Amino acid sequence: MTAATPVVRRPRTSPGVVVRQVVLAILGVIWLVPVYLLLANASKRPEVFGEYSVWQPGDLGGLLSNMADAWGRGRLSLGTLSTALYAITSPALAVLVGAAAGFSIVALRLRRGFFWFVLIFTSTVFPLQMILMPLFIGYASTGLYNTRTGMILVYTVISVPFSAFVMRNFFSGIAHHVFEAAVMDGASPWRIFWRIYLPMSGPALVAIFILQATFIWNDLLLGLTLSQSETVRPVIAALSALQSTYGGSAMSTVLAGGLLVSLPTVVLFLATQRAFTRGLSLGQF
Repeated sequence: MTAATPVVRRPRTSPGVVVRQVVLAILGVIWLVPVYLLLANASKRPEVFGEYSVWQPGDLGGLLSNMADAWGRGRLSLGTLSTALYAITSPALAVLVGAAAGFSIVALRLRRGFFWFVLIFTSTVFPLQMILMPLFIGYASTGLYNTRTGMILVYTVISVPFSAFVMRNFFSGIAHHVFEAAVMDGASPWRIFWRIYLPMSGPALVAIFILQATFIWNDLLLGLTLSQSETVRPVIAALSALQSTYGGSAMSTVLAGGLLVSLPTVVLFLATQRAFTRGLSLGQF
């Protein structure tokens, strides 16, 4: 007499799960439509760009040719080096300053700490366009206009409020007795900050760095306002010059250049996706 074979029942999929998956699939396709249009039109050769529908793709040779044309004509190599310097230095300085501000407010129990936090964060209330003219005048009068030092400074200042906001929220989730125990062991506040709080906040720091680096890499407004020479202006500002009256590049070349300069941010996100997701959840923002 043989034992009966157990019947394995597959879990039923609820209608709500099916609807959610269908909606997400539709939204994913809608999100990919602009990406397809970018690739399709960037791969068309300039001489035949207007002869085909925007939905009809070109060929791989046309895409590579347009990328090479945009890279050489727009001198994007200089802009890429400058932007890489800005996108690495400024977020790194901003996360350190923001972490120090959050540590002072939360761990050191800074007097009127909430007031200082609000004062720092209120700088994000005003639109950037409102301060462009005073910023330009100040840069021109102090010799910071069209300098890499000036670009690093303005990008750092703009990135600090968001960094302070996230790090204050993150440090609020750390029990204060951790700081008290370190003080009882004889550690100074500076040592506690560098040896305990910063290592504990690594994922949050990485998430802030990625977000701010992406913002700086894609910036156009500040690059056009505060820089002029090819060795200082960011890569997006250099790319926009291809569309100007003097640039005279075809639309397919400009699109290929835009696709080319966006690759570093895509690679950065893919390489740090796990740390970025973890930092978002721990930072609680």
